[in-house]
Order: sequence, then structure tokens, then C-alpha cells
Amino acid sequence: MSILSISLFLITVFVSVKSLPNAELPAFREAPAFRNGRECLKKTWPSSFNNLNHHDPSMIHIAMTLDATYLRGSVAGVLSVLQHAACPENIVFHFIATHRRADLRRTMTTTFPYLSFHLYHFNTDLVRGKISSSIRRALDQPLNYARIYLADLLPFTVRRIIYFDSDLIVVDDVAKLWNINLGAHVLGAPEYCHVNFTYYFNSRFWSSPVYGTSFTGRRACYFNTGVMVIDLRKWREGKYTEKLEHWMRVQKKNRIYELGSLPPFLLVFAGDVEGVEHRWNQHGLGGDNLEGLCRDLHPGPVSLLHWSGKGKPWLRLDTKRPCPLDSLWAPYDLYRHPTLFCDS
Repeated sequence: MSILSISLFLITVFVSVKSLPNAELPAFREAPAFRNGRECLKKTWPSSFNNLNHHDPSMIHIAMTLDATYLRGSVAGVLSVLQHAACPENIVFHFIATHRRADLRRTMTTTFPYLSFHLYHFNTDLVRGKISSSIRRALDQPLNYARIYLADLLPFTVRRIIYFDSDLIVVDDVAKLWNINLGAHVLGAPEYCHVNFTYYFNSRFWSSPVYGTSFTGRRACYFNTGVMVIDLRKWREGKYTEKLEHWMRVQKKNRIYELGSLPPFLLVFAGDVEGVEHRWNQHGLGGDNLEGLCRDLHPGPVSLLHWSGKGKPWLRLDTKRPCPLDSLWAPYDLYRHPTLFCDS
């Protein structure tokens, strides 16, 4: 058998194993321990679910989803948050997963032995019959809709949450984002008011006398739902989960958009968002949803880099076809690359 044949065989075996539903999760190197500075308030948030009836104002709460496909991105995101935080021990992560929770818990515990986190089960039955196909398959996954149900999944003592997608890194102290004043708003995020809304909804939406006037009377601006600061108390009081579900049902029946979980957020919140500095979501680094071409940063300072779009930095790096900005993600990659051959 030629060397080329052996190589193709090994690659085929590797890809086949990775595609099995019960294949091992990626392995990661252990992250260093990050400790609080002297100026940090002492945390009192419990480390287990046995005592979650206590609210600690010194704690920062961050929600992210976990799954096998995006796990490498999630791990890099967590590392970046801890590395740049002034008070990393005062950060609690709230991870949401649909499957393999024991394996995911083990992975996060061994990779971040000092991390305060909780892992929640997202019941996919909540969105069964409410999801319609979109422009990219990844946007159709039930876990992509978990951000709609944070107020139901997290304990009532979590009054505010930062939601982060799994394809971003933070290069600033996340406390600056956490401490923004939401005022009377439920949600805060960077807004982009120059964006043409016709891109996010189809002709059936705009031609409808019922739906086409949905944004009338409000200064609706686009915002990316991969970075949001949410007041969970106001969310629960305003029953915003139900409002988002309403538009999901409308979409299922009439198909008024093509972009997964984003349009319902625009329909419910656009024009009623607390604007956050653009530095907190330099998004679109993954290119568009079809080709994933390389993109440059938006003008201005950077606190968070977000590879929204089709192209993901870990995939482009592995295939030796990275975009220039992917080199900024690479230092946070704890992935332990498998070896096909050993010395023994």
C-alpha cells in the first residue's frame, strides 16, 4: 500500500470516528488558574445547586451553549474571558446543553479546574414544531434557540445575564460590559442603524398588511444576538419568551424570514435596545452565511471579536487556510491536536 493510500485511509478513519454520535469529545489542555486581584469583592455565589436562593451582586453571570460541534470555540471563549478579567473568580458561567451533559461537564471541569459553572439541560421539546429551515443548517439547531429560554432555565437569583455565542473571544475586562446601565430596557447590545432591514425579512413579510408594518413608529436598528446583556427580571415580567415564540409560530406557518433565531429578536426588541459600544461586538469575522469569506475589523477599538457567519477560525486554521484575523483567536485555542502516529 502506498504512503498516499495509507494517508487517505487514516484520514477516512479519523473523519468517520469523529462523525459518530458517541465519538469522544475533543481533548483540551488544562487552562491556567486565574485569581482575583486585591480590589475584588469576595464572592459568595454557591458552587452547587444545593443553595441557589442567594443573590450576590459581586458576581458576573455569563451564559453560553455547549455542544460537540462548537466546543472548541466555547473553550476558547471562556479562556479569553478569564484571562482578561480583573476579578475572574467572581465570574459564574451558565452552560446550556442538549446532549452528553456528563461528558461536557467532565471536559469543562478538567479544562478549567477552578471555574465556577453550572450546566443546564435544554429540552428540545420546547422548540419542537417551532423551528423552520434557514439559510444555513447551523442556524436550525435547537440549541441556537436556547437564548430565548434563559429566563426559564436559570435560577431566579440570577437577575442579569450576559449571553455569548460560542465563536467569539473577549479581549477586555468583561466587567465593563456587565456594568452597563440598561435603564428601562430589557436588553442591551451594540446596534447598527445603517443596516437595511429588508435583508432580514422576505417579500412575504413586507407585502403583508399585518406583518409589514411591524416596525412602524419605532427607530428599529439591527443588533447581533451573539452578544447581549439581559435583565432577566424584566424579561420574566414582560413575558418576552412568549413574545418571541409567537413570531416563531408565525414563521412556521407563513415563512417570513430565512435567518434562524435572529428575526424574532428584531421583531420584538429592535428600537427598544440599550445601545452598547460597538467595540463589544466586532462581528461578522466568519464572513457571510454562504461562503464565509475573510473580513476586516470594523473601524474603532475592539473589546470582543466575533466570528459570526459561516467561517470558523478553528476550522480554517486546521485546513491551513486561515484568514488574517484568525491569528487573533489562535492564542486562546486549548485544543489538544490528535496524533496519527506514536513513537512506540
